[in-house]
Amino acid sequence: MPAAAQRRSGPVLADLSRAEPFASVEEAWFWTMAALAARNAGARIVAGQGLKVRPCEPDDIIRCLDRLYRQRRIEIAHLRVMRRFGDMQRAPDPTHPGDRTALVLWREAMSRLEWPLKMKGIVA
Repeated sequence: MPAAAQRRSGPVLADLSRAEPFASVEEAWFWTMAALAARNAGARIVAGQGLKVRPCEPDDIIRCLDRLYRQRRIEIAHLRVMRRFGDMQRAPDPTHPGDRTALVLWREAMSRLEWPLKMKGIVA
């Protein structure tokens, strides 16, 4: 067989032993939102091609969030705050009067998302 016919056509996945977990839930969430925005803009998300090898795909974090929502541990108000501030790539500002309610929801959502992400090895 020619060498070209023997090549694999599938993607080469990164070695998960080199995967670097996120330092915090917020970092994982901002990474997820940036990856989803890039995907929506037409970028192709390929595992192991970033600067750091991560232990998950953006959809893994979304699935954890979806499970929390279906279990009624996170409400739609939490999701709206997470989406709004995730798009801006920043947490609510405690010194800004308009962000105070959002800050409470943000902290609740991050604390509830932290445990499942830690159990999966996504957050250190």
